[in-house]
Amino acid sequence: MDFTINFGNRPIGNGDLLISEPFMKDRNFERSVIIVCEHDEVEGSFGLILNKPSLVTIEEVESRLEIDSPIYVGGPVEQDTLHYIHKFKDVTNAIPLKDGLYWGGNYDEIKELNHKGLLNVNNCRFFMGYAGWEEKQLRGELREDSWVVSNMKLNNILDEPVDTLWQHVLYNMGGKYKVFANAPKNIRMN
Repeated sequence: MDFTINFGNRPIGNGDLLISEPFMKDRNFERSVIIVCEHDEVEGSFGLILNKPSLVTIEEVESRLEIDSPIYVGGPVEQDTLHYIHKFKDVTNAIPLKDGLYWGGNYDEIKELNHKGLLNVNNCRFFMGYAGWEEKQLRGELREDSWVVSNMKLNNILDEPVDTLWQHVLYNMGGKYKVFANAPKNIRMN
């Protein structure tokens, strides 16, 4: 069995997941699962890391949102910006990703949903910063096998425990990816 990571030539689209290769040295992206919110070969790409909770709660950053949940580190770029993905299709200007998951939209409407007690960690996640790639940068990283692209269903992605999300996604991709899901962080320490 061939155990090299190979994502094939599958094009990337909004709502796809980027899964970091098991031994990525960049600590910003170590064992990360990124949802691609916007991908354009000319303009670049934008995504949010789904499995890196910070030590800061949403309420500490935005006192009008009383949600007992951490803010997630969306990525190393512009960490003073707030982003969110959610499952509310009626939020004005929300951008559909896929499988009932949306990016952004009218923030006042998000606050109103919270005021009504409708927001929780399984239907809305907030991020500080984002992962960004300049034109053709992501394509180069894919060629270097830094990322595996997955188009798995996102229906329950916010329900998965963040500490095992990376393993869960790889395992569900099947085949050789099941082996990668169980790889130690440092192969020399095995």
